[in-house]
Amino acid sequence: MPSLLPAANGSEICRWSIRPRRKLQGWSALILAGGAGRRFGGGKLTANLAGVPIIRRVVAAVSAAGFAEVLVVTGADEAGVRSELAGMDARFIHAPDWAEGMAATLRAGIGALAPRADGVCVFLGDMPLVQVADCPALIMAAEQSGYAARPRYEGKPAHPVAFTRAAFADLMALEGDQGANALLKQRPQVVAYLDTADSGALLDIDTPADLAAATRAWNACATSATSDSATSRGALPNP
Repeated sequence: MPSLLPAANGSEICRWSIRPRRKLQGWSALILAGGAGRRFGGGKLTANLAGVPIIRRVVAAVSAAGFAEVLVVTGADEAGVRSELAGMDARFIHAPDWAEGMAATLRAGIGALAPRADGVCVFLGDMPLVQVADCPALIMAAEQSGYAARPRYEGKPAHPVAFTRAAFADLMALEGDQGANALLKQRPQVVAYLDTADSGALLDIDTPADLAAATRAWNACATSATSDSATSRGALPNP
């Protein structure tokens, strides 16, 4: 698990609160929320981070980015996830074969995209410090590569991942629990990487200890956002 606060006051992670100003026309956001959260002990996505369910924080951040559409793929806890996202502007897709692994939720989401979607940014439902500020740059890099782009934190591949329509058929052919990582490794010549200083691009919540650390980071970020409001840093997304 990476260090949560690269800067002493949490400013690097707090940069994620900035909202993009350009609507991402033609691009959809896909949030994978189908896992059982076994290492967490179950109920991971509906667990609270600073008083708000993890999945609701993720959807709030992604919805603020201006995508043409936000899709949430459910699986193990369909009822719980739907309940916690009540009233939010997102379309739900259920992956009946979610137990197969991440590939199943990816296939369900890709198969449900609008027919004319230019591309999709794939987010994970257990990453509540999800980055949206750099989505326009990530999409531009994917369009230039012709296939995909993803952030890279301290040399490690991170999230979200942007895929153009050219990758859809390959994503639909995935199997198992490795998601798209193997696919991206097989095509390095058409995958762009954007280095980021935001450790949140790598932070996912797998255990209760991860949640406790993420809560500390979130609280530090909220304090920083309040103190920096005069500098137009922006507010944290309101879930």
